[in-house]
Amino acid sequence: MAAPLYTTASGLLFHAGKILILTVGLPARGKTHISRALERYLRWMGVKTQVVSLGDYRRKTLGNAQKLPPDYFTLGEKSPETMALRKMVSDGCEKHIWDFFEGGGQVVIYDANNGVKKNRQTLAEKFDKAGIHVIMLESICDNKEMIETNIRNVKISSPDYSGCDPDKAVEDYYGRIRDREMSYETITETDWPFIRIFNVGEKIMVNNIRGYLQSRIVFFLMNIHNRFRMIYFARSGQSLIEHSYKADSDLSPAGWEYAERLKEFVTERRAKSLEQRGYNPNDRRLVIWTSTRRRAHHTAWPFLASAQVSHTTLPSTPSQSTTTDRVHQPKESAPRRNVKVIEKPQMSEINPGVWDGLTPDQARKFYPQEWARFVKDPYAVRAPRAESYHDLSVRLEPILIELEREKEDLLIIGHSSVIRCLLSYLIGLPASEIPAIEIARGDLLEVVPTSYGVHSQAFHFWDGPGRRVTTEEGEIELGHLSHKDETNFYENYAEDTKGKKRVTTLDIASLSYGGDDYNFPQQTENS
Repeated sequence: MAAPLYTTASGLLFHAGKILILTVGLPARGKTHISRALERYLRWMGVKTQVVSLGDYRRKTLGNAQKLPPDYFTLGEKSPETMALRKMVSDGCEKHIWDFFEGGGQVVIYDANNGVKKNRQTLAEKFDKAGIHVIMLESICDNKEMIETNIRNVKISSPDYSGCDPDKAVEDYYGRIRDREMSYETITETDWPFIRIFNVGEKIMVNNIRGYLQSRIVFFLMNIHNRFRMIYFARSGQSLIEHSYKADSDLSPAGWEYAERLKEFVTERRAKSLEQRGYNPNDRRLVIWTSTRRRAHHTAWPFLASAQVSHTTLPSTPSQSTTTDRVHQPKESAPRRNVKVIEKPQMSEINPGVWDGLTPDQARKFYPQEWARFVKDPYAVRAPRAESYHDLSVRLEPILIELEREKEDLLIIGHSSVIRCLLSYLIGLPASEIPAIEIARGDLLEVVPTSYGVHSQAFHFWDGPGRRVTTEEGEIELGHLSHKDETNFYENYAEDTKGKKRVTTLDIASLSYGGDDYNFPQQTENS
């Protein structure tokens, strides 16, 4: 998505050719986490990428570990049946790699141990002869706590140990590791480009990496980790002037109420989720990112301190309205929470250009040619003097890298256009669907990165002014607002453009990205 909107004559990006990345490492060293994270990033850049996992293919083809011959994972001489099964699995994975390259793919990440030098050398030479660049990616981990956490959180929850006692599963997996350690050969050969990662991002070593795309791969791998964290997304509160990009107005009275309710709900929901996973919420800091727009960073104020609110009755007519009816300033003496708020200018909403303040009918009337192009491809086409969603994705790329680097729990309070792009990156939605993602004010999206992708859930916590809902009479806005937010349709394309297939936050919650397919195990919960 952040890639240039062009391809080379070969159909590949960045003149980089085809690349095969062979992961190397003992079990439970974070290879799958690294592979899936890299796949997500390269797909975001527009590079056709796929992870081919030997473990996943083996489980899909042969079933879980209980269905395998007893000598399948052990060292020493193996039975002819076991040898035939292992060869069938490796040949099947190799065929998947060839098929993906022949179908126009550019990067394959082969997620397997590849711990025997002779075997990986043979595999690399085979693809090198076909003109495919081969990179060895070794993950080394000597942090015992990290290894055990990976085993307990990832490995024993796999189908291989379905129904097994967790402690016995851990013991069995350590047995697999000990067997692999006896035959494992670390990368010493320098005739192939290689990347060595220590403790999933603690240190990195590279050899003979060349070209833009290979360098971007190294850059990304320098910024990842596998520490557990939770990421939350919520829209900012309603502002006094909702319908103008240029106006940097403060929150409305309903916006301040929304901010208070958001603080209460996030605090409650986060504590519940962390306690379910065995973490103490008081021991973990919550980092909050907002844009520099007032309505965004003011929505985060209640997290820092209790707001001092004068409960002035709202005027009943527009002629009596003032902007000083309600004062909201944080108490300096209020107790501070374990919270850090950071304003990021890159997270400002999409710029609508000359369409700022126009309704869809007005844009269609005054700019018919631009409107026709925009409706055909709302991701790539920009209004006059505006940003497209592609432009916004490029602007947000540094935020994505910071998102990967962040080790604390994170709450992103943002504008709907920005949240769309960040969510599509994490969950793996195609670029064409970004403008159609509906981000409703009053919904909280919880995203938990895992080794195999992300798990997400949506929670509804607000029905006050500024929230749009669908009724039998059509789409309406709750509360005392007199009209829909049509004049800000460029920011709210999914909500305001009739006839466009929309992806709601509830749909997002049902999409847990795991690389090749979407899974649907998650549920939604109402407050």
